[in-house]
Amino acid sequence: MKPDNENLNLGDWAPHEFEEQGQKLIQLIREYFENIRETPVSTDITPKELLNMLDGPIPNKAESFDLTLDETWEKIIPHLTHWNHPSFHAYFSITASFPGILADLLISSLNVNAMVWKASPAASALEKIVLRWITEMVGYDPSSDGVLINNASLATFYALVAARDALTDLEVRTKGLTGRVLPTLRIYTSDQAHSSVDKAAIALGIGTDHAVRIPTDEYYQMIPEELEKVILSDLEKGFRPMAVVATVGTTATGSVDPLSSISDICKKHGIWLHIDAAYGGFWNVVPEIKNKSEDLQLGDSIVVNPHKCLYTPLEVTAMFCRRQGALSNSFRLVPEYLQTENEDGSIDYMDFSLQLGRSFRSLKLWWIIRSFGLEGLTSRMRRSIQLAEWLEKEVNLHPDFECVTTSHFPLLCIRYVPEHLQNIWTELKLDENEESKKYLDKLNAQIMQKLNQSGLVYLSHAVIREGYVIRISIGNIKQNLDDIKTLWDTIQKIAKEVNQDSPSPIMLK
Repeated sequence: MKPDNENLNLGDWAPHEFEEQGQKLIQLIREYFENIRETPVSTDITPKELLNMLDGPIPNKAESFDLTLDETWEKIIPHLTHWNHPSFHAYFSITASFPGILADLLISSLNVNAMVWKASPAASALEKIVLRWITEMVGYDPSSDGVLINNASLATFYALVAARDALTDLEVRTKGLTGRVLPTLRIYTSDQAHSSVDKAAIALGIGTDHAVRIPTDEYYQMIPEELEKVILSDLEKGFRPMAVVATVGTTATGSVDPLSSISDICKKHGIWLHIDAAYGGFWNVVPEIKNKSEDLQLGDSIVVNPHKCLYTPLEVTAMFCRRQGALSNSFRLVPEYLQTENEDGSIDYMDFSLQLGRSFRSLKLWWIIRSFGLEGLTSRMRRSIQLAEWLEKEVNLHPDFECVTTSHFPLLCIRYVPEHLQNIWTELKLDENEESKKYLDKLNAQIMQKLNQSGLVYLSHAVIREGYVIRISIGNIKQNLDDIKTLWDTIQKIAKEVNQDSPSPIMLK
């Protein structure tokens, strides 16, 4: 074999070259954030144009990293939707803070695998500590089993696997679901719950027909009486209730299910209660929100999501289970090559989920919590709530807009209902539940489309009982009152333009 030619570029760098390239990148990132408010939030390039611009043959020889960096800033960055942008208000307004960004760099540099304790002791020890901190922040049993995983959808799936396996007489872990007669398992959740519940039902072999959606009240909260009614009916049919999934901070409206009443029903019938607090859980660090909240400890398992609310870069989610041993009962499987001697206090986090390869997620949480402190996190989250309260007040004062739902969290659902159209419908005696609603749905959808095409702001929508609504999520660490005023001014301006361009509602008669 010929010796390596030291002058041949094989792709990787010497440490000093890494530092040089890293300095270039850090400078570009700094400039990106310094100018972020001048950067369009989203792109209007077509998929075909974008693919044609980026596509090409696999490079046969190593290319200059300067060229790669230049093309990243020329071809990639301008055609992203910028989730870190202060004018991004869609879905949930997440933020990667600077300590978290640097932590991710170190995590990638170390490239440790926190699967078993011996594989990286400090990573597992830090995860144990950070998980305890999180239970104290959100109000859950600090002695519960916990684990850091990718996202809330997987957490819900893992929790429901544990709930299924807690039905020990079924022996699903060893005997499986096929080739024998088993009762029909049922999962219950609200009609506002996240789609991950249905996905979990699919993956578990339970099926979406048996992920039962329970009606919600006028506040989009699960109705406990309806839940118990369905459970009793299912028991009469011979079905086996497996789990209830309650939500703290629903995707559409940020509503909170009545945990205490739901917990009472679950205890009465011996059903596992999983609480999806992916969005709502961390807001408990704000005392004003905590005072309005119900006890998360009522859940047999819960999920809370640092990358939604705690200024943490994707991906990191915390799942907890106060039924100690339930997660490991489902997921612990140790082949010979992973056999290690357990020492007092050690934890093998591979035992709590399907993942074997696990990144050093706890480091970025440790850095962020230490960098901000509870006081800093609380004050920043409180600021987001105050900004949402300011916007809600402005919306309610405007004759052409309405705030359709309210939430403890900084999440608004607004609807454009022009005052002059209301007067026309009254004169024409149109059916407000049909013609007017259909027209307003179309009008609000057009406003949403124009808002996101503008590049000035980016939002998402929901369809609820009131119709098509514009969702506004506030939570970016860099957002200030000027950003929210710009958002509100832009919404009003585009709504007026769309209304002027729309056909007269008289045509609906």
